[in-house]
Amino acid sequence: MISHEPILWSDNYLTGVDRIDEQHKVLVNTLNEANARLAINVTRELLEQITRDLLSYAIYHFDTEESLMREYDYPGLRGADAEQHRQEHRAFSQQVVALRNGLRDGNLVSREELLSFLNNWLINHILNTDKRLGEFLNSHGYSG
Repeated sequence: MISHEPILWSDNYLTGVDRIDEQHKVLVNTLNEANARLAINVTRELLEQITRDLLSYAIYHFDTEESLMREYDYPGLRGADAEQHRQEHRAFSQQVVALRNGLRDGNLVSREELLSFLNNWLINHILNTDKRLGEFLNSHGYSG
């Protein structure tokens, strides 16, 4: 069995937007908890619970980011970036919903497959897409 190391929080993940950074820390902790729980026993019920909880918090987090994008006119000033950002959110949600539907149909996903997808998506999204949003917000008067 492949061992997945927990994600170690790094200041490289900071966007400079406290609200977003705090939510990212919650997401990292959620993935680390899922990693630990799945190391003990992988059941359909546990996978459904993890994907349900993760999707619920991710949607809340995406709403925070997209509200800030609207408030600071990120789409108006950087249309392509804003659209890509929203599309990444939608694609993530759709992939998690597809995983959950597959679980309901009896298609178990492996711990390794699930964690690799979630960890890679989150880190890539933070380091690439969210950091651009943070730079924009901070250069346009965001304080909070």
